[in-house]
Amino acid sequence: MGNSRNSVWLESAIDADVGLNSLQSYQLSYSKHFSLTIEGKTESKNAPELVLEKPLDREQQSSHLLVLTAVDGGDPVRTGTAQIRVKVTDANDNPPVFSQDVYKVSLRENSPPGTPVLKVKATDQDEGINAEITYSFRTLRDIGNVLTLDHQSGEIKSKDPVDFEISSSYTISLEARDGGGMNTECKIILEILDENDNAPEVVFTSVSNSGENGKVTCLIKEKVPFRIESSANNYYNAAVRSPIRERAAEDDPAGRAHA
Repeated sequence: MGNSRNSVWLESAIDADVGLNSLQSYQLSYSKHFSLTIEGKTESKNAPELVLEKPLDREQQSSHLLVLTAVDGGDPVRTGTAQIRVKVTDANDNPPVFSQDVYKVSLRENSPPGTPVLKVKATDQDEGINAEITYSFRTLRDIGNVLTLDHQSGEIKSKDPVDFEISSSYTISLEARDGGGMNTECKIILEILDENDNAPEVVFTSVSNSGENGKVTCLIKEKVPFRIESSANNYYNAAVRSPIRERAAEDDPAGRAHA
């Protein structure tokens, strides 16, 4: 408003009459936020002062319409009115708010770069630059090579392929900051889904320094998608038959291998 006590002077009404028939007083329509003050009410030359009585909140009401009435002293009384519209400008008094405090999402390991993971959303009740939101990771440790973030839209995508065997989950803190500097955070829990990208392998070892008594023979009696392969130093590997139907005829029906 206009001065240190949050008030503004309004223009005086004009009345061509004199004496009691001239301008005598002003009236203001009801408002819980504003009042009207006039010093020396009997002096029509004084201008009314609009005073703010209660703080304004733009998010609740962005404008206020008041009616100022000027009253003379004639009989009958004559009046004149003027509308006063008060527009409430924004102050950055609201921080951004995420749609969720915690986001839980999943990503398959070995997903190609650029795979969409999540799009976070924060809103701000302020307006203009105070409502413009940018997003950022609080820390890039452990996730700098895993995820990328669009700072304007809040969209998160995969960066490099992730390996379930290295880490099965990530907990990430993400910040939303408005143009006035107010910020808030949310948490993202990213679960890595395992892919069947590792073939099973079982290793058996015979005791080579025990002579004939240390020699063993490994075999699989049942018809299963595995075969026994012997290697140097009395090691045996249980390997997957790949593909089983095409190679079944090539293998020993009993799956037998000797040291």
